[in-house]
Amino acid sequence: MKTKSTIILALSLALSTQCATAQHIEHIKFGDFNQWITRTIKESAVIGGDKRTLYEIGPSATLSGNKAYHNGLSPWGTSNVYAKVSGVTKTSNAVYPAIRSGANKCAKLCTQMEHVKVLGIINMSVMVTGSIFLGEMIEPISSTKNPYSKMDMGMPYAKRPKSLVFDYKVDMPNVNTRTKATGFGSQKTLPGRDEAAVFVFLQRRWEDAKGNIHAKRVGTGGRTFNKGSNWVNGFKLPIVYGDCSSNPAYKWLGLRGKSNAYYARNSKGKMVPVIEEGWDNANATPTHVILMMSSGNGEPYVGTEGLTLYVDNVGFEL
Repeated sequence: MKTKSTIILALSLALSTQCATAQHIEHIKFGDFNQWITRTIKESAVIGGDKRTLYEIGPSATLSGNKAYHNGLSPWGTSNVYAKVSGVTKTSNAVYPAIRSGANKCAKLCTQMEHVKVLGIINMSVMVTGSIFLGEMIEPISSTKNPYSKMDMGMPYAKRPKSLVFDYKVDMPNVNTRTKATGFGSQKTLPGRDEAAVFVFLQRRWEDAKGNIHAKRVGTGGRTFNKGSNWVNGFKLPIVYGDCSSNPAYKWLGLRGKSNAYYARNSKGKMVPVIEEGWDNANATPTHVILMMSSGNGEPYVGTEGLTLYVDNVGFEL
């Protein structure tokens, strides 16, 4: 009897091991963050004329010169930007490569204050948050209006993953406030700390004869982080299919309509809003995926300075 029980136990363990190994994680290209592109851009003399370093996620390379960056072989965009507004060249960098262990790197997304001195006498401070996303930032940025219109959000994707999988770590300052700093006027202290955020949308998109892009939401997943933590490996963010509007936990992940739509490039090469017109059938097949990871989850120029989100090994569980 004991031998029979041992055999049954052994078979059960073997089967459970097979089930565990049967799960398939499809890693996103360059989602191990071990390769980075380093850019050097010279800012305008009116704001100091310094050479600044920007980092992008992609095959290891070094780029010099005030030139627009295009992702090329990498699916990842970042909030690191080269801007040229009214003839003034300025950069912003809040996403960095960081050493995790040995030669293994990760992405470090920071909420930080950027300081600019205009004509050597006027000090300006701007709060920025670090974000990475699937898509491309359209450079050079020529205005601060409608920031989403400068981001080609999402990439083609026709699978139905169970979850988004990634490693993460959070550094959270011991404060319960946020700072609003737009570069104009005095800084303002707001109640409540900011939070890091990760979310994924699966969409079924189509384009009409006029070049407008429409979509229905197929799947949704999201998580905010308002406490510090050490490294959590293999975290699984579930993706819910169909209408999740009745779930309070997903309220902040509602449909993106005309007023807050993300943008994408249509078949004519024009950047247009992607209007989510409703929730799709829970069994629908998506055409695109939107993925965003950020050290902030609020309005532009507002954040908790020092809040840092580290991410690594990003993929989908199929």
